[in-house]
Amino acid sequence: MSLRVAIMTVSTSRLTGEREDRSGPALAEFVAALEGTVESREIVPDDRSAIAERLTSLADSGSVDLILTSGGTGLAVSDVTPEATRAVIDREAPGLAEAMRLASKPHTKYWMMSRGVAGLRGRVLIINFPGNPRAIAESGEPLVDTLEHAMALLLDPNL
Repeated sequence: MSLRVAIMTVSTSRLTGEREDRSGPALAEFVAALEGTVESREIVPDDRSAIAERLTSLADSGSVDLILTSGGTGLAVSDVTPEATRAVIDREAPGLAEAMRLASKPHTKYWMMSRGVAGLRGRVLIINFPGNPRAIAESGEPLVDTLEHAMALLLDPNL
């Protein structure tokens, strides 16, 4: 299966160059573990409308099957990625986000503060990852095998 993936880092400070984007490359490593192809990689500001607009545009473009976001999933006032994602998805896939949180539990006492969501816009799966590169690897690990099956279902035109 050839999986086409868009990576979106959500961070105003990384967009303006104040801080280096390390989560985008971490998501690219995750895509490599899925044997997918990164079709686009971008940084958007911590702005609910901007995030929702880009998610919608990417999902509706027909050029990607999976969108992975990093950042904006915590409790800070500027953390609005889950709200933007919920605004554009048709159906949630709560088990994926729950598995990611549980995978983080052995690594950080703050695991339950992650508010990331996962869901579908049409046949495109959108998953919110934390912004910490180490947390991306830790929380994404249990998804690798599951995503292979999930994406096969989504990409099957007969289902």
